[in-house]
Amino acid sequence: MEAFVEFFSLRDPNIRYVVLGTILLTASSAVVGTFTFLQKKSLVGDAVAHAVLPGVCLAFLLAESKNPLLLIVGAFVTGWLSLVVIDTITRNSKIKEDTAIGLVLSVFFGVGILLLTNIQHSGNAAQSGLDSFLFGKAAALLPNDVRAFGILAVLLLAVVGLLYKEFKILAFDKNYAAILGLPVRALELTLTTLTVLAVVVGIQAVGVVLMAAMLITPAAAARFWTDRLSIMLILATTFGVISGVTGSFISYTATAMPTGPWVVVIISIIAGISFFFAPRKGIFFRVRRQMNNRRMILDENILKTFFNLGENDHSFKEARSWDQLLVERHFVPRRLRNGLARLRRQGFLERQSAGWVLTQAGFEKGKRTVRLHRLWELYLTQYLRIAPDHVHEDAETIEHVITPELEQKLQEKLGFPEVDPHQSEIPYR
Repeated sequence: MEAFVEFFSLRDPNIRYVVLGTILLTASSAVVGTFTFLQKKSLVGDAVAHAVLPGVCLAFLLAESKNPLLLIVGAFVTGWLSLVVIDTITRNSKIKEDTAIGLVLSVFFGVGILLLTNIQHSGNAAQSGLDSFLFGKAAALLPNDVRAFGILAVLLLAVVGLLYKEFKILAFDKNYAAILGLPVRALELTLTTLTVLAVVVGIQAVGVVLMAAMLITPAAAARFWTDRLSIMLILATTFGVISGVTGSFISYTATAMPTGPWVVVIISIIAGISFFFAPRKGIFFRVRRQMNNRRMILDENILKTFFNLGENDHSFKEARSWDQLLVERHFVPRRLRNGLARLRRQGFLERQSAGWVLTQAGFEKGKRTVRLHRLWELYLTQYLRIAPDHVHEDAETIEHVITPELEQKLQEKLGFPEVDPHQSEIPYR
């Protein structure tokens, strides 16, 4: 508890620099990463992250010191150059973008490792800590680092704010943006530049190896929770900030724990939670929704079977035995048993000594399912010219998803028909 209070009170300047630095890094990365993610260019961030290493090394060789501003400029130049090379290869050859990204990533990162190794063996005392750009070292952030990153982060967020509408259109439909007369190429170059800036801002904390995760993972996690870009940006930024602060706290309290990897671990946990438990799009809720749909279909099929059994002699309220239901329709016994129990609880069936009996509510629901089935069969034969003996399976599926509004339109379009293609009565009352 003492460590918690000491950390979040931010009284210690070192803690303050680390927390502020990671917030700036993760927030700016999440914002730009959202647009990169929506454009399906996630690998571009990985390529840029690896391509900045030779720029950092070249800037150090030229300045012979770890001047944050010069290192940032060097990283930006080679990062942006890598994207130019990828674009040139893709436009002027048959090599696809993913292959070009792999080539550029490998070459630039390899050159960076060679330069870094050469610097480490040069005997220059100023090179100490330069290898932190590989895996990040947020705990070593200094006031000058935070100022430089703060300027870049503010610049990045300001540009995104000014061009938000244009980026929004570009992210979802580039062709539509061109039709509207937007300068698509210029916007793409601007977004590319912002991506490079975001990577340059973030490598000090998580390093070139893990930077791609900070660029894409917050956006991927946010996408599970919303379909609105504005909300997605807010969520991605929030997830990034949470991971940055939490990773910094773990690094502070645990001995010899690096900040950058923990930041990535936390954002990965958030993404995992989103993947499984986000409403509507999470795996858990999707599986639950599918199970509910299967139960609904089974229940409606059971009620439809009751209706069909009583249709010939209008004995709808007669008790039906287990064997009658299985003969009329090939239910899986276990599922039929569960469905009957569920329909009884919901008030659609009653259990009597002679078997199961439809309630009035069950009768109406079963009748509607039969009506929808036969209306759809008739629609398929009349308007799509499908043979009557080929429409049953389609109707078996569609009958469960037709809304009351669509049902009304079907009836009006077909002229409230009395029989289906098989001359079976369509029940209205």
